Amino acid sequence: MVISTVSNDSIGEAFQEVAALLESQNANAFRIRAWRNAADTLRSLNQPVEELTHEFGVEGLQELPGIGPSLANAIFQFVATGHLPLLEQLRGDLTPEKLFASVPGIGPRTAEMIHEVLDIETLGDLHAAALDGTLETVPGMGRKRMQGVKAFLSDRFRVFPSTHSTNTQRVTRDRSVSVAEILDIDAEYRRKADADELIRIAPKKFNPTHAAWLPILHTVRSGRHYTALFSNTARAHELGRTDDWVVIYRDDGKGHGQWTVITSQFGDLKGHRIVRGREDECRAYIQRQSEPHSVR
Repeated sequence: MVISTVSNDSIGEAFQEVAALLESQNANAFRIRAWRNAADTLRSLNQPVEELTHEFGVEGLQELPGIGPSLANAIFQFVATGHLPLLEQLRGDLTPEKLFASVPGIGPRTAEMIHEVLDIETLGDLHAAALDGTLETVPGMGRKRMQGVKAFLSDRFRVFPSTHSTNTQRVTRDRSVSVAEILDIDAEYRRKADADELIRIAPKKFNPTHAAWLPILHTVRSGRHYTALFSNTARAHELGRTDDWVVIYRDDGKGHGQWTVITSQFGDLKGHRIVRGREDECRAYIQRQSEPHSVR
């Protein structure tokens, strides 16, 4: 894995900016404090965090004061790539192309091709495509580059392909959070956005007037911390779905993930809000919601 050259101060400054943005966007006070304390920890280290990351990995970083799994993964990502996806989310600047380009070995043009050819949006989807071979169909993804991407993402997600199996191993979409919870967050976001109850941020992309138009929600479900925004991708703008597609991120001490919620345009789910890639679960959930309550 290629490690970028970053200083403890630069990582600390990035973490401090995350804390400041969370605070300005009315996020949970515990979450703000966690990022601020992590920034202080990183700045006070006697050993370069780059060396700690290279020597001990994500697990070793969790031994630092106040650094849990999510913060350790954020440090790993920043040291390996020089990017901090959550920071770009909070700025309203994160797109699938930019996210993919944060992976060592994938440049901006290749990232665009991956999004265009495979129609995927998350690092989890990219990992799955790398393991099942579909990523190889993207122009420019040679064998050496594929190996580097697999190694980085396997380390990122702590999932390793078996060397003893002749079957292709595929990482499934993140189902650790129920579609009911994701759809509930989507409903809260759209309700508060419509009522103009949310802080609005000014994304850099597709925003030539620098208008603060993008509502952002920070919310919590059973200790799980989420951020929700309307999609600001090129495709959402092309299809006129910037007020329909909602991207939901989870980032807390026990897990992280990303989901996109849309209004289905086809089939028996037409008109319903669904989580992309989890249509079957949404169908079952919608059916349960429509069933009359049994009388005991």
